[in-house]
Amino acid sequence: MSQQLEDSTRQVGLFLNPAASRRVDFQAACGRQFGRLFVAEDATQAVHVLAHQQVDLLIIDLECFDRGLDLAAIGSLVAQRHGLPVLLVCRFDAAGWLADLMAFGPLDYLLGPLNDAELNERLATYAPSATADGLGQPGLAALRSCFQQAVIEADDETDLAARACAALCGWPGVVYAAMFQLSDANPPELTLAAQHQHAPVQIDLAALLAQSPLRRGFPGLIAAFTGEFACLDALDKADDPGLAAALGRIGAAMVVGVPILARGPGAPLGSLCLMFGRAAALSRDDLSTLADLAQLAGFGLRMFDTRRDGEMLLARLTDIAITDALTGVSNRRRGEAVLEQEIKRARRYHAPLALIAIDVDHFNAINDRYGHPCGDAALRIVAEITHGQLRTSDLLARTGGDQFQVVATHTNAIDALTMAEKIRAAIAATAFPGCDRLTVSLAVAQVAGEESADALMLRVNAALARAKRAGRNCVELAMQ
Repeated sequence: MSQQLEDSTRQVGLFLNPAASRRVDFQAACGRQFGRLFVAEDATQAVHVLAHQQVDLLIIDLECFDRGLDLAAIGSLVAQRHGLPVLLVCRFDAAGWLADLMAFGPLDYLLGPLNDAELNERLATYAPSATADGLGQPGLAALRSCFQQAVIEADDETDLAARACAALCGWPGVVYAAMFQLSDANPPELTLAAQHQHAPVQIDLAALLAQSPLRRGFPGLIAAFTGEFACLDALDKADDPGLAAALGRIGAAMVVGVPILARGPGAPLGSLCLMFGRAAALSRDDLSTLADLAQLAGFGLRMFDTRRDGEMLLARLTDIAITDALTGVSNRRRGEAVLEQEIKRARRYHAPLALIAIDVDHFNAINDRYGHPCGDAALRIVAEITHGQLRTSDLLARTGGDQFQVVATHTNAIDALTMAEKIRAAIAATAFPGCDRLTVSLAVAQVAGEESADALMLRVNAALARAKRAGRNCVELAMQ
C-alpha cells in the first residue's frame, strides 16, 4: 500500500487491483483527483485501509480478479461501505460482475475500455463539496439505517450492544467502538456492555478503564456519567500520559463519547464510544447523526426494559390468575387444570395418580362463633400445615370456601391414605389461635383406567360425604 502527500481539502481514495502495473498507472493518471490516494492489491489490504482511514471513494478495478474466487471478498468490501461511494471499473464483457456485486450494496460502475480522460471525468463527480467534512449525507443515512437494523434485530440488551458496536465500526476511520451501560443501582455502576474493533493491536478496555486515574479523562465514561457529549481530538488534552499511551498503542488518535439518555438530559443510560484512527473535525451532520444513533440505542434499551417489565407483569398476572388470594395455594381453576393434565400423563405412562379431598369440619360454626377473620386465619393455617406434608411434585388447591384438594402424582391409593392420615393428624394436633382446635375430614381416590376428572371427583366427593357421616376427623377411601 502507498499514499500520496496529504491535502486535507480534497477527497481520500482507495484503489484496488491485484496488478502492480495497473496500480501505478492509476496513480499516475488519476492521482491528482485525490488529496490522499491509497492503493491495495487484495481485499485484505483494502479492509485494513478502510478500518483505519476515512475513505471517501473506493475504486475497484476488476481487471485480473477472478469472479469465482474473489466475488465474496470484493462483495464484503462493498457491504462494508454501508452506502458510501463505490466505483467499479471493468470491461464491458465482464459486466456479469455488476449484478452479483450490487447484491452486497449500492455502487456505481464504469465500463471499459476507457481512456484516462474518461476516468478522470467520472472521478471528478465524486469530489466532496466544501461542507462535506464527514461521511456526507448518503453515508450518514446508510449508517443510521445500519444502526437501526441492529436495534431491530437484537434479541436482548447484550445482543443489541454487540450489534451496535459492529455498526459503529462501519464509520470510516473508526478503529474501536464500545457501548457502556449504567445500572439502576445506587450509586449506579458502569459496565462495558460490548466492544468491537478493527485495530490490529487488541485492547482490553475493561481492564484499562478499571484503573481509576484513567476513568476521569476517557470520553466514553464522561458521557455515560454526565450525560454530556465528550470529544478528545488530541490524546494529550486528557492530561493523562497513561491514557494517551494506551490509546496510542491501538492506533486511536481521537475518542468520542456520546451519552445514551433515558428520558432527557441529565438521565443517562450509558454511552456510545468511538475511537478514530486520525483526528478530524466533526461536521454538524456528523454530530447530529451521533446523537441520533445514541437515541436509537436508548430506544432499544428502553424497549428491552419495557419487554422485561411486561414479562414480569405477565408472570405476576398469571400467578394471580392461578393462586388463591387468601391462602396462597393454587385456586380451583389451577387445581382442575393440573388434575386433567396429570390424568393424561398418568394414563400415557401407566403411572398411579391419587386425589385427596379435604373439608374443614364445622367451618361455618367457627365463622359464626369467632368471626370471619378467625375463620380466614384458620384456612391459612390448614393450607400451611397441609402443604408442609406434601412433596414438591404434589399440588394443593383450594377448591371452595372450606375445601381443598391434593393432586398426588406417582401415588397409589395405599400411599395416598398414609399421606391423608398424616395431614389429618398434623391439623388435629395444631392449636389454632382464637378458636378451638380444628379437625378435617378427608377422602382418597386413585385414578382408574380411563376414568375422567369429573368421574374421579364424583367418587372422592362421595367418600368425603361418608367421612362426615362417620363422625368427621377421619379418612375414607373412595370406592371403585
